[in-house]
Amino acid sequence: MFKKLFSIFCYLFLATASLAQNKEVKVKYISEPIKVDGVLDEPAWSQVEPATNFWQNFPTDSLHAINQAEIRMLFDDKKLYIGIKVKAAGKDYIIPSLRRDFRARGNDNITLLFDTFSDGQNAFFFGSNPEGVLREALISGGGIDLRGFNIAWDTKWKGESKIKDDHYILEWEIPLFAFKYRKGETKWRFNSYHFDTQDNERNTWMHIPQNQLIFGLAHMGDMVFEKPLGDSKSPISVIPYINSLASKDFVTDKDDFDFNIGGDAKFTIGNSLNLDLTFNPDFSQVEVDQQVTNLTRFEINLPERRQFFIDNSDLFANFGDATEANPFFSRRIGIATDKNGRTIENDIIGGIKFSGKLSNDFRIGILNMQTDADKANEITGNNNTVIALQQKVGSRSNISFMFLNRQATGSEDFVSKAEKYNRVIGLDYNLASKNNKWNGKFFIHKSFKRDVSNDDFSAGARLDYNSRNYRFLVSGLSIGENFQSDLGFIRRRDIFKTNASIERLWWPKGKSVNRYNLSIRPEVIWKPDLGFVNSDYSLRVGFNTDFKSSANFDFGVMTTFTRLFRGFDPSRSGGLALPVNSEYNYTNFRVQYRSDNRKVLSYNLTANVGEFFNGHRTSFNAALNLRVQPHFTASVNVRYDKINLPFPFSDNDIWLIGPRIDVTFNKSLFWATFIQFSSQQNNFNINSRLQWRFAPLSDLFLVYNDDYFTENSFAPRVRSINLKLTYWLYL
Repeated sequence: MFKKLFSIFCYLFLATASLAQNKEVKVKYISEPIKVDGVLDEPAWSQVEPATNFWQNFPTDSLHAINQAEIRMLFDDKKLYIGIKVKAAGKDYIIPSLRRDFRARGNDNITLLFDTFSDGQNAFFFGSNPEGVLREALISGGGIDLRGFNIAWDTKWKGESKIKDDHYILEWEIPLFAFKYRKGETKWRFNSYHFDTQDNERNTWMHIPQNQLIFGLAHMGDMVFEKPLGDSKSPISVIPYINSLASKDFVTDKDDFDFNIGGDAKFTIGNSLNLDLTFNPDFSQVEVDQQVTNLTRFEINLPERRQFFIDNSDLFANFGDATEANPFFSRRIGIATDKNGRTIENDIIGGIKFSGKLSNDFRIGILNMQTDADKANEITGNNNTVIALQQKVGSRSNISFMFLNRQATGSEDFVSKAEKYNRVIGLDYNLASKNNKWNGKFFIHKSFKRDVSNDDFSAGARLDYNSRNYRFLVSGLSIGENFQSDLGFIRRRDIFKTNASIERLWWPKGKSVNRYNLSIRPEVIWKPDLGFVNSDYSLRVGFNTDFKSSANFDFGVMTTFTRLFRGFDPSRSGGLALPVNSEYNYTNFRVQYRSDNRKVLSYNLTANVGEFFNGHRTSFNAALNLRVQPHFTASVNVRYDKINLPFPFSDNDIWLIGPRIDVTFNKSLFWATFIQFSSQQNNFNINSRLQWRFAPLSDLFLVYNDDYFTENSFAPRVRSINLKLTYWLYL
């Protein structure tokens, strides 16, 4: 009996010590070559101790992983080599697709994160699944939310895999120039996580509490190099493209054929600064945006997908409030408003971006883009400049300065003096505590425009607390009536907004439920220029259940007050608008169930019913996903909104249907087709894209687009076909 108690005590002591220690893994310097074949038979692999002893993060965070991973690292003057062994219960892996840059959820995979400046704010991210399909990403903002996770970033590296009966082997070769780091460095912060679908685990090398995101940068160990890193200057990357486009506009009955050339160039200055150039950029190969149903009174924003804007994008884009007042939203560049008030594409002539680290604690970003004039649509050329400076403060916080300038470069008569320029300056403080329990943002911005000299500030403060059982948030935001950022996303002006969030989390010991979460979220908005009259308030109460099967159930109720300061038709049908200064109180209920995404067929069902302004709303959303791995996936998203308003206001039935088919013939040839029907936008669209990756990061794209009107009659709008060749050269 004494021996058993002593053994239990020793185990608990060692487990507690493991939780507290700062783990490290040695990286051995080698001079002999490594063949990347997934075999790990070179003698050097057996001469290094692996990073292992992974902890569960799901379904619990208090036990070691059932199936451990072992990570060994070697390096020479130019490359980092990584050998990984991931144990598993068998060979029944989930690998939905062979397409690069897959999402981790619902897949077997392992990912490594490298914080090369040890700032707890930014990291490079590399991962693979058992078939050796690669993915890479950039992590910014400390990894405290999904906005800091950018998988659109690409770099050249290679990896191979071997699948065995009870494990799989990965062997990677990553050029050191793929990273940015300080010459002479001997230590990087490091972590790894892997998803094990057979035993339904998510595991991490460093222990990460379940209330923290698995890719957060607060909890990391060290990788220690056997000798200081040298100067690994990147070669010059030149990425030219050739694009031919044939199109027909059925509205104007006009046929068109375009042939364009252009490209990008990438230079590395030192080991930690990038210089990117683009000339006549073309983004026709970028995946089409997913259409959404908008029942609000405000504009919505969609994520940036264009490669030129991705690297170090957090330097430019993380100012202000992401929801209400983001002063720089890169998708504004290349978009303009024509003489009829419609939003259309605007050609970009070229651009330059200089970004990275000047020192271990100081980052700089300079972006300049020139757009073309379109006199037929009364659009002038504009020069768009962003300057961002960021100084690290404390262990993981920073203070940032921003300057924006949109300057008209033409002198056309249709450009008024008031529209000649728009400028914004701002200062942000981003708080992130060492253990990530406290996060926050504090900012003040001022805009400059001709003949405007008052009420042109935007300011905000937010503070978050995140512990195992409680989460709190409190924030305040002020946006002046005359605050304007032509390169930003500003939902509305003349508001003073306060909101808070209180959450209680429970972690039951049973076999089926992983976590319960009860949340209360009040929000109040006033109009300062109207004597602080109350504009909106809402109160959301929600109860969420995460199951150990990876399924999820969510229930919520929301009561809302809205005072309209301009006419608005809630049915979005073009009918009679609700009158100005009218007031509405309404309540609705929401229920959602998301199934276990490890299944061959998974689904997400949502219903929202209740009052809506002076009427009622009934909404249903269903998303179905089918996996025939690893070559075929199909999904369909169906949303239906029924708006009933009393006479004389309009009713409406709004449909949004989006089936998607993704075929990956192998690791180099992909075909994706996305069909979208939106009754709200009177549009039916087919986007079909065939991609052949004939060399690393070099592609041949064949893209077919077809748009149709759907109101009254099903008639073609615009049809086009693109053939684009992109080749990545190192000089």
